[in-house]
Amino acid sequence: MSAQAEESGSGKRIGFFLGPIVFILMMFIPAPEGMKIEAWRVAAVTALMAIWWITEAIPIPATSLLPIALFPLLGIMKSSASTAPYANHLIYLFMGGFFLAVTMERWSLHRRVALLTIRAIGTSPGRMIMGFMVATGFLSMWVSNTATAMMMVPIGLAVIQQATGFDSDTLRACPSSGNSPEYNFGKCLMLGIAYAASMGGVATIIGTPPNTVMAGMMEKMFGVQIGFGQWMLFGVPLSIIMIATSWFIMTKFLFPMGDMRIAGGEKIISDEVKKLGPMTSEEKKIVVVGCFVATFWLARGFMADMPFVIDIMPHFKYIGDATIGILGSLILFAIPVNFKKGEFLLDWKTAVKIPWDVILLFGGGLAIANGFAKTGLAAYIASQLGGLEGTSILVFVGAVVLITIFLTEITSNTATATLLVPIMGSAAIAMGVNPYATIVGACVAASFAFMLPVATPPNAVIFGSGCVSIKQMAKTGVWLNIIGTILITVFVVYLLPILWGVDLNVVPDWAVIPK
Repeated sequence: MSAQAEESGSGKRIGFFLGPIVFILMMFIPAPEGMKIEAWRVAAVTALMAIWWITEAIPIPATSLLPIALFPLLGIMKSSASTAPYANHLIYLFMGGFFLAVTMERWSLHRRVALLTIRAIGTSPGRMIMGFMVATGFLSMWVSNTATAMMMVPIGLAVIQQATGFDSDTLRACPSSGNSPEYNFGKCLMLGIAYAASMGGVATIIGTPPNTVMAGMMEKMFGVQIGFGQWMLFGVPLSIIMIATSWFIMTKFLFPMGDMRIAGGEKIISDEVKKLGPMTSEEKKIVVVGCFVATFWLARGFMADMPFVIDIMPHFKYIGDATIGILGSLILFAIPVNFKKGEFLLDWKTAVKIPWDVILLFGGGLAIANGFAKTGLAAYIASQLGGLEGTSILVFVGAVVLITIFLTEITSNTATATLLVPIMGSAAIAMGVNPYATIVGACVAASFAFMLPVATPPNAVIFGSGCVSIKQMAKTGVWLNIIGTILITVFVVYLLPILWGVDLNVVPDWAVIPK
């Protein structure tokens, strides 16, 4: 067993016992003055879940089910109220996105999109890396970050082998970026795939779990819905600028490639495209359905205010993003590939491959947020943070982003977002600012951790490929963490108010938590 595996096992064992010990101690310690007993019990359950999530003492999805069992047993809320967050409409939005993604994977449409994008951008070393990052980032907007990274890795390895003659072991063994353009190209390409998968995911609500966690908790705590198009106004520019900046920093400063030329790079990509053959009817149908769903998501908010739409369908405002996602999924289930054989674009054998663990984790996060709001725990935390009032919003958002990024380096990014969002909402109210300032900052920051394999699934995938060592990833990632902190802070403090039409310096009426 490796030292890393032994350390992980030791951490799990410690967490397995530490979680219940902390929980039991909190149950016996009286609630702080001014806090309801139910709120204190929610805090105890949250502490147990936090320890088990961070150490993965038991599977993360299993930990996410604790509120269903403990909230009723501890008298926090009824069983029906405890289970309701696990059927939140945003979970069905997430499911709709997942169903579309696994359909693309079933018919290899995601692979075709990636290869054509890379070929279109160019095959010089810098352009090749840009092509991989753009393709990875775009796919991560719609397909799981993990699946995107896993799909791009073998293509990247084939290009590296052809261009440099190096295999993954050779790349990992290189002690530093050194002076070899070939080494730099290989490591830059693989790290670019990992980082672009995370950066692209922040562009859409369904692109990465922390985004959906944030949207769900905003609705659960404050009754505010963040629409698909509304988020893209913020997420897409941030994603594009971060990918472009990272590409420039990596290729020009961290991994310079000089006058290196790639022999046969274009041929590799062209050969891979040829293997796919002409675009199939199944792929074309998926493109049509995908465009329909994406357009409907983006246009729903505008259509709801159009007089002719209201005349045709007076109840149009009943339609939500989840409605559109599930409608698109049902269309995929209903479009035949071979009607006589009963084959359709999406079958249940493929559908069950969606990441149910992420869905349960999301439900657990919403259950915690519900507990914070219903028991007054969020209001209590806000009252205790009153000393923050008057703090510079720029400094505070920057601190929140920086802390979240480096906390995510050692914990699951989704678990980090789940734990921090309720606290950040209360902190914002205590400061006298709009909760968007801290919640959106923490949410995006949870996807911008680039130093360690455990930080995000794409990091783990690239590390697992054997192409980079932890030291190599950390030396590159620390610079991107700093750049990410600056970009997120600037976007949240200066651009978010313009893009969403909000004033971050005022606590809106919807954010006043009843005491």
